[in-house]
Amino acid sequence: MKLDAKHMQAFLAVIEGGSFEKAAEYLKVTPSAVSQRIHALEARLGSSVVVRGRPCEPTQIGRKLMTYLRRATVLEEELLNDIAGAGEDYVRLVIGVNGDTLNTWFFPALAETFVSEKILLELVVDDQDHTYALLESGQVIGCIGTRPVPMRGCFAEPLGSVRYQLVASTAFQARWFPSGLTRDAARRAPVLAYSRKDTLQSEFLQSRLGLHADAFPSHYLSLPEARFRAIRHGLGYGMVPQMKASTLLKSGDLVDLVPGHFTDVALYWHAWALQSPRMEALSKHAVAAARRILNFKRQETFVVGTSIR
Repeated sequence: MKLDAKHMQAFLAVIEGGSFEKAAEYLKVTPSAVSQRIHALEARLGSSVVVRGRPCEPTQIGRKLMTYLRRATVLEEELLNDIAGAGEDYVRLVIGVNGDTLNTWFFPALAETFVSEKILLELVVDDQDHTYALLESGQVIGCIGTRPVPMRGCFAEPLGSVRYQLVASTAFQARWFPSGLTRDAARRAPVLAYSRKDTLQSEFLQSRLGLHADAFPSHYLSLPEARFRAIRHGLGYGMVPQMKASTLLKSGDLVDLVPGHFTDVALYWHAWALQSPRMEALSKHAVAAARRILNFKRQETFVVGTSIR
């Protein structure tokens, strides 16, 4: 079976643009032409690849095709650059990453790598427990997340742990927790979470106070720096990386609501075992940089269902 390049290009444009109309604009053809190419691709595969909706999304077969196309695009770009001797050309890498990683160690540790390797980044941000799904669906070719075991054909390298503390402003503590973090007070005080996917706060409150996720009010703010500022200004309280909160805890601008109690979240770098040279360089530098910065302890590295020390 051989797949037509124009058909696959149309499929990728539909998924990335979210609609046949956006894909047509990008490809400079009519929506009807895009639709014909998708139908031809589906006929060739004998299966639907696009769920026609708003936005359009890949089917299960479409997700497998997306994974292939993401990897093939990077490999093709690097091959053509190498053949042409175009050492100055950029390559685009689509990476899944969680907000707290972006807001703390990611750019200070890896900016030099992005510049020296001439990498154009396309970052897809999601909760650390859900970035793996981005790789699984083919939306990204690498990700940072909490799942320790990779999917088939990939590897997972431990990066270390991020330590979280439950913090609030001094004014918030005085208003809501004058007698400490009690069950009754926590039922009324608003939590500030990233999104409904963010379970750090709810899991802590359930384990410590027996409160379920719907037992207390919650704000949702998906921008890491904005969420941190909202906590500083007393809008709510929540889990914050220790490396982000330490200075303000020392100055007294923030208060640790449960001194001595932490939540350590282990992170892993996931990528395909067969990588392009620049993706391989990024993987190497990301793992090394994270282990220097995060609380890293030697663990197992998993590859395609097996493990190597």
